[in-house]
Amino acid sequence: QVYLAESGGGLVQPGGSLQLSCVVNELSLSRRYVGWFRQAPGKDREIVGSINWNSGNTAYGDSMKGRLTISRDNAKNTLYLQMGSLKPEDTAIYYCAVCRERYTFHPNYIEYWGKGILVTVSS
Repeated sequence: QVYLAESGGGLVQPGGSLQLSCVVNELSLSRRYVGWFRQAPGKDREIVGSINWNSGNTAYGDSMKGRLTISRDNAKNTLYLQMGSLKPEDTAIYYCAVCRERYTFHPNYIEYWGKGILVTVSS
């Protein structure tokens, strides 16, 4: 059974850094995008960024551009989200997600979702 397991969330102070991980089990990520969305309380789910698993090309949403890096470890089927200069408005549940390469990385086309992990930015 396919499942995505996020880890690394928690409480971080403003200006701090945090790395999230997502292990994807029982699924080949060839010809797929893997990435992150986030949803803050009372707000819509928004894209954080994604990576084409084959090429390694990345695309980032506007909300955190310049403050994040998405990377992957092919051997471990693991996705990473490195975030820096965190702000209180980055507080959200972060979701790992997978979609097929022929689709746009958008919530409507996601094939598999992780359960989400909470990131809280607060002093």
